[in-house]
Amino acid sequence: MFAMRLNSPHTPLEPVDLPDPEPGPGEIRVRIGACGVCRTDLHVVDGDLTHPALPIIPGHEIVGRIDRLGENVTSLHIGQRVGIPWLGHTCGHCYYCTHEEENLCDHPIFTGYTRNGGYATMTVADARYAFPLGEKGEDTDLAPLLCAGLIGWRALSKAGDGRNIGLYGFGAAAHIIAQVLRWQERHFYAFTRPGDTRTQDFARSLGAVWAGGSDELPPEPLDATMIFAPVGPLVPAALRAVRKGGRVVCAGIHMSEIPAFSYDDLWEEREIVSVANLTRQDGLDFLHLAPEIGIRTQTTRYALKDANQALDDLRHGRFEGAAVLVP
Repeated sequence: MFAMRLNSPHTPLEPVDLPDPEPGPGEIRVRIGACGVCRTDLHVVDGDLTHPALPIIPGHEIVGRIDRLGENVTSLHIGQRVGIPWLGHTCGHCYYCTHEEENLCDHPIFTGYTRNGGYATMTVADARYAFPLGEKGEDTDLAPLLCAGLIGWRALSKAGDGRNIGLYGFGAAAHIIAQVLRWQERHFYAFTRPGDTRTQDFARSLGAVWAGGSDELPPEPLDATMIFAPVGPLVPAALRAVRKGGRVVCAGIHMSEIPAFSYDDLWEEREIVSVANLTRQDGLDFLHLAPEIGIRTQTTRYALKDANQALDDLRHGRFEGAAVLVP
């Protein structure tokens, strides 16, 4: 198989030809049709996530078809299209796994971080953590749902049922969850880099009732905000944007340092919560609803061999929506 492999942080991915992987018991081998480029991949490559299983093939927004079954796999079949997300395995016996919080497992394995992922023509995955996708939609359109969509969905569940929701960082995750909010007949407010009128216009095209810079306050206090950009100073900014009793949800796996802020910004029962990974039930719920919602992902396609360019374009915000690698 052909793959783009990270040998050490802060270095470009290396193109390599490797033997086709063989699935072990309970695993499947998947021939990849598309793999989304997630900001978490960038955190792995840039060394923000400090313990990758090097050398590692990044990528965890994988769509492909099963071409080999390992022993004891009975719930899936050869030729079936599946999606493989960030959470690739859990222990099944720690406190969190036994209390319906497998996203907090003490001994997890993460696709594209501690096991090889989807910047390749083929990969191996735990069959329990592969979501059947059906035949509706293109591989490239579905790939961003496997993380940007799923983490946005979990963040929304933490945000609560308020009517007015702010989205800080209007990229892959926000442009998907914005469509969910509109389907739910809620209002969303988009916060971008100051002066980024192009992305603000993109947010308005998806139904934002207001779009402006992250240094601005919305026209009215919000019920909740979700922060997708990995920028710590957005936390106090988002607190100032929510009403009394409002909630700020930090949806990224990594964020720069949060600066000190006045207790007045937190007072009156405002809350800050974080989102970590997702459960299989999150995946099943969201991927079941996505066709009904009619989510359309805006994607920029790159050849697999151009993964380094895709990561750099993501780093510098050169596209709207999501980037997807195609073998």
